[in-house]
Amino acid sequence: METKHKTKVGRVISNKMDKTVVVAVETLKHHPLYKKTVRQVSKFKAHDEKRECNPGDRVRIVETRPLSREKRWRVDEIISRGEVIEIKPQEIV
Repeated sequence: METKHKTKVGRVISNKMDKTVVVAVETLKHHPLYKKTVRQVSKFKAHDEKRECNPGDRVRIVETRPLSREKRWRVDEIISRGEVIEIKPQEIV
């Protein structure tokens, strides 16, 4: 019997760790008292076996068994590649 795992879609904000990316998942919630839509951002550490993800990429992550102390997610697929603009210090002046 196959169980369904939780999936989330988010944006990669860091890939500086070895085979690990930090994914920011944004959810919109309705505030009960002020009737305003509030944006909530949660960060998840996900396993990236092939080291394909770069900052700015939109990815789907899937819940999995604990892989380390903080890693409980793995990257399922890269939905779209992000554009990261790098500015050199000489260009600022």
